[in-house]
Amino acid sequence: MEALKKAIDAFVNAFKIEELRKKILFTLGLLIVYRIGSHISIPGVNAAVLAEYFKNSNNLFGLYDSFTGGAFAKATVFALGIMPYISASIILQLMGSVIPAIQMLQKEGQEGRAKLNQYTRYFTVVLSALQGWGISMWLSNLKVTTAAGTGISVLSENFSSGLGNVGFRLLATLTFTVGTIFLMYLGEQITSHGVGNGISLIIFAGIVGGLPRAILAEAEMFNEGIQPLAIEVFILAIVVVIVGFIVFVEQATRRIPLQSPRRTVGNKVLGGQASYLPFKVNTANVIPVIFASCIMFIPAMVASWFPNVSAMQAFASAFIPGHISYSVVDALLIIFFTYFYTAIQYNPNDIAENLKRSGGFIPGVRPGKQTAEYIDHVLTRISLPGSLYLALISVVPLHLKDALNMSFYIGGTSVLIVVGVALDTLRQLEAQLHTKNYEGFLKRGRIRGRMAS
Repeated sequence: MEALKKAIDAFVNAFKIEELRKKILFTLGLLIVYRIGSHISIPGVNAAVLAEYFKNSNNLFGLYDSFTGGAFAKATVFALGIMPYISASIILQLMGSVIPAIQMLQKEGQEGRAKLNQYTRYFTVVLSALQGWGISMWLSNLKVTTAAGTGISVLSENFSSGLGNVGFRLLATLTFTVGTIFLMYLGEQITSHGVGNGISLIIFAGIVGGLPRAILAEAEMFNEGIQPLAIEVFILAIVVVIVGFIVFVEQATRRIPLQSPRRTVGNKVLGGQASYLPFKVNTANVIPVIFASCIMFIPAMVASWFPNVSAMQAFASAFIPGHISYSVVDALLIIFFTYFYTAIQYNPNDIAENLKRSGGFIPGVRPGKQTAEYIDHVLTRISLPGSLYLALISVVPLHLKDALNMSFYIGGTSVLIVVGVALDTLRQLEAQLHTKNYEGFLKRGRIRGRMAS
């Protein structure tokens, strides 16, 4: 109760500061704009038929829809969400390890980052157009089977064939692309003039936006007697445990002790202080899960282009979330991408060289090559529990959803993003509160992962 009281007091204090209050209201206003656009469907789509398809389906399209707050299932102007921008950012970051020109821009400071941001915007437009065209083709070929066994097209009659169908594809591609560009603009405005990272908050708002719908669906199942009270209480307990587990691991770090040399300047002795080089247990954050999800999305996407080819449909059915084949492949991909992304993100040789230049060293380890080998050893060790944690959070809830007949999904990227963005935003608010001598949201201190070096 005391912690809750402190959190409430911190929110009240945040609104007492005029500058911070304006930033919070500005952020909330743009997020409301995003949520309004998530309910505006594009012309030519029969929203009721499309909703029926997603209601009775269990595939990766439904998983993608959770990231957009239901915008994808309604074919709205924001159906693609901000995911093309995230994909473009990740791809350019990875290209920096193999393309020297991009690697040089990453090391040029503010000017290099500005150029990379511009390239990311251009690449986002290209990815949005490609994904928009693919989704428009999928929608134009999609037919929902009724109880009578007949197939009803998702498109209205004027757009279901001929030039109308071509016009729909062009219109849908343009609308989806412009929607993503507008979301990218909203995210940048929130980052510049609001509170927190705008892109992350847009994803956060999309995921949380689907929460009321999931709660109502679960309540309806309880009222109709489909779900007993014991199961509902058990589901609530699982949600609390998963969120608590994610918070614990996301805060856990492996701290390598550092020592700076003593040096005499005039009559003063400087340096000689102990510090730490922290590495999160989850060094790769949610990137491996996003990479794995993108690859696992390919079979369903390709199969949607060939609705009459039975071999493609059979292959895609083996990669539906909840199937054992999907879980095994997804977990292996997450583990692989955790090590892969960590190796790209952290270069032990560069870290060792920077420590050597600054005069810092790890006690008991010689500077240079041995320091690089030691850091590489630590990163390799902590990447294993980090990758297993990501795989566990991504795969197990899928099977719990099917086993408990749940109406919503409680794991994977969605919860990781929600918890991570919430913690990051609270830290930023806390920092601004402390500058005004107000008490923050989060308790001081750090959870340390007790990992052997």
